[in-house]
Amino acid sequence: MSPPKITFGIIVLNGEPFTRYCLRSIYPFAHEIIVVEGANRASASIATPDGHSTDGTLRVLKTFKEEEDTEDKLKIITTEGFWSEKDEQSMAYAERVTGDYLWQIDIDEFYHPHDMEGVIRMLEDDHSISTISFKQITFWGGFDYITDGWYLRIGAENCHRLFKWGPGYRYIKHRPPTVVDEKGRDLRSIRWIDGYKMSKMGMYLYHYSLVFPKQVEQKCIYYSQADWSDIKEARLWVENSFKKLKKPYRVHNVYQYPSWIERFRGKHPPQIEALRRDIERGVVDIELRPTEDVERLLNSKRYATGRFALKILGYIYIKLRTLKYLIKRKLKT
Repeated sequence: MSPPKITFGIIVLNGEPFTRYCLRSIYPFAHEIIVVEGANRASASIATPDGHSTDGTLRVLKTFKEEEDTEDKLKIITTEGFWSEKDEQSMAYAERVTGDYLWQIDIDEFYHPHDMEGVIRMLEDDHSISTISFKQITFWGGFDYITDGWYLRIGAENCHRLFKWGPGYRYIKHRPPTVVDEKGRDLRSIRWIDGYKMSKMGMYLYHYSLVFPKQVEQKCIYYSQADWSDIKEARLWVENSFKKLKKPYRVHNVYQYPSWIERFRGKHPPQIEALRRDIERGVVDIELRPTEDVERLLNSKRYATGRFALKILGYIYIKLRTLKYLIKRKLKT
């Protein structure tokens, strides 16, 4: 029996320096890779006048296509102008899927190869699986630190990424990523393996979204301008929490919830290690965040105590939140 065909779907604006490393990481597992490059209207201020990346991402994609796409897997979708929103961009790759499964991936998301192999084995062994989510590990201010907090723990760390695909299947929204089958059923209502189950098998999504200052600033400009966003003070968060650590318990960009920094003690996926080597050798020129203040913070007993207290309070908060939801649900029945 042939292995399942995986279509990877990516939307990207200003993806450097991750672009080529992300593509290399998924290429061996891909039936096809469909990349939708460009800006939507809310991100126009960080794009070119005709709606493209300002950091050369489109050029990198075309170079990869010419020089590294030996099996003709990569399809680049772009337009002259602006997309309405990320929903439209995601639908643009979804309507071109020819694989058995759609695996959505952001340009700053990586997996260990052995985990991707494990996922493919799961799909081979159990054809009833309709969707898989992954628990994300979110890197902050560099490759040696991660952020965690209440926002992630109430559900945001559970990223919906892999969906069965077939005739009549549709991608209907980006937040959260949602695919329905030919009967209109949300695939998560059928046979869903969530991120917590995957993490028990040691499989995680490694998310490098808060590593490079320039990317963090651009994301927060977008978040502060998007109609759907409720983090309108995101630019202020960059100055107070990301750059200066004035608020060390609000370090995640969804700053309404308590969050904290910890050391990363695991192993990075191989293509991230390759990126790190290229940065160290000067092959990749990218600004890094200074880490002296992070080290001082992590060496502080007071910070460790505060972090521990927030974890306990967060556990209580999540339990009460769940109880409130169950009571409301019971009252409706």
